[in-house]
Amino acid sequence: MQVFNFTQPANFMRYKWLAVSVSVLLVLSSLMLLATRGLNWGLDFTGGTVIEVAFQQAANLVQVREVLAGAGYADAVVQLFGSSQDVLIRIPLQQGLAQTQLGSTVLGALTQQIDPLISLQRIEFVGPSVGAGLKQDGGLALLVSLLGILLYVTLRFEWRLSLGAVLALGHDVILTLGLFSLLQLEFDLTVLAAVLALIGYSINDTIVVFDRIRESFRKLRDSSAEETINHAITTTLNRTVITSLTTLLVLLVLFYMGGALIHGFATALLFGILVGTYSSVYVASAIALVLGLTREDLLVPMIEKEGASNDLPL
Repeated sequence: MQVFNFTQPANFMRYKWLAVSVSVLLVLSSLMLLATRGLNWGLDFTGGTVIEVAFQQAANLVQVREVLAGAGYADAVVQLFGSSQDVLIRIPLQQGLAQTQLGSTVLGALTQQIDPLISLQRIEFVGPSVGAGLKQDGGLALLVSLLGILLYVTLRFEWRLSLGAVLALGHDVILTLGLFSLLQLEFDLTVLAAVLALIGYSINDTIVVFDRIRESFRKLRDSSAEETINHAITTTLNRTVITSLTTLLVLLVLFYMGGALIHGFATALLFGILVGTYSSVYVASAIALVLGLTREDLLVPMIEKEGASNDLPL
């Protein structure tokens, strides 16, 4: 399937300085948001109580929130869980209140003011020390994954391409975190999983482009570095766009039909894949070109073999 059919390579690198400038501006804006507004950490990281209750008929979430606010839990997060009759209530950490007492208080308020047949399905408590540990482990997981990818790409490619790939990954992660900070979307373990999945998706996309760049440098020996990179990106553009579109279709279904529990997961991947597709073309390759990548950096060295009339590659 051919989405794009270029007779000549598109001049992507014509806009490399504009792309790099826009990316730097967006990264700095995201870092500023993270420094000033921070992330809206979910209960997985801050600690708190999760209560699941079952209604006999479709639950009115507005009414549930009003009842909880009247009971002193105005900061409770209320959402459907699986069906219109199952409701998940997330309450931030309450000092000096036992978990069982909290569950009884919430259930009592709901049964008295909404429906006496409401039943408690489960109650889970995440302590502050556990939440802090998850936050630390999550940050460590992101750091280790980026360092591991840096090592892998360094061994496989020329250092300018390696640096471009890692900076593109950092670009994707920071912009995704910036979006969650800007919109104050809840950042929980599912979103962290989405960010880690995004790192794997983005580096795979970038490596496909880099493989074609290396191959093109060795075939198009009379072309400049910019022309060769344009050719490589053009020849992989169909694969990049089709892969991204099919992935986005699945994520759109999850976003609209997957329920509230994976809404953040789908949001992070939807935005991240869009940004990652852009960064594979403009950030990673443009940075390598700005750093001075030349045709000679990726050419196979030639040696003169004794007794042979032609030079052979190593």
